[in-house]
Amino acid sequence: MALSKLQRRARIKRRIRKIISGTATKPRLSVFRSNKEIYAQIVDDVNGVTLASVSSRDKDIKGTSKLEAAAAVGKAIGEKATKAGLEKVAFDRNGYLYHGRVKVLAEAARESGLKF
Repeated sequence: MALSKLQRRARIKRRIRKIISGTATKPRLSVFRSNKEIYAQIVDDVNGVTLASVSSRDKDIKGTSKLEAAAAVGKAIGEKATKAGLEKVAFDRNGYLYHGRVKVLAEAARESGLKF
């Protein structure tokens, strides 16, 4: 029996999260992608705290296309992280392929100073 898209993503997500976990020194950069928007947050899983979050719904994020919005979110999350004194993170693509909007967000975050 074939898996649905959601079941497939959930299976991949579980496989990734077995390995990746955020700590205070190296938090997890989690990406969520909906059909319309894209969200990124930096999470310390040990203490259960979100350290920074940005989404394409924020008023200061501009982008005419979804790719431009993803790049703006990546740049903004990188800047917020450096203000919070973070430079190393573990990238959690959340079951999505490292392709398209997820890849653009990751590359923009790297350009703005995050290392992963």
